[in-house]
Amino acid sequence: FPWNDSSFRRAGLDYADLVTVRRAASWSAFQMENSHRRIILLSTKGASNYLDFSFQSGDILLLGRESSGVPEDVHNSIPHRLFIAMKPPARSLNVGVTTGIVAAEAIRQLRQ
Repeated sequence: FPWNDSSFRRAGLDYADLVTVRRAASWSAFQMENSHRRIILLSTKGASNYLDFSFQSGDILLLGRESSGVPEDVHNSIPHRLFIAMKPPARSLNVGVTTGIVAAEAIRQLRQ
């Protein structure tokens, strides 16, 4: 993802002003900055179905590149790895759709 203001504005459409975007210097720095929060990886290689997961306030949803996911060391360092079940031969959804589906489920759970 190109890291510049115009790319974020285009991707965020009318909502870009409602969020704060921060870039961590490294994966380790990101983990340290968020050590008080759970990081939830959404991956085709996830261990649990997102529908069976209990989300908590403050959870961070992490997604990798559509083409390659996250690096193996990142994948292995996250205990909460979720997938969306797909009917074969389908393998995956794009990042935006995946984010929307799982974020909607997290919001649904947290509103109860």
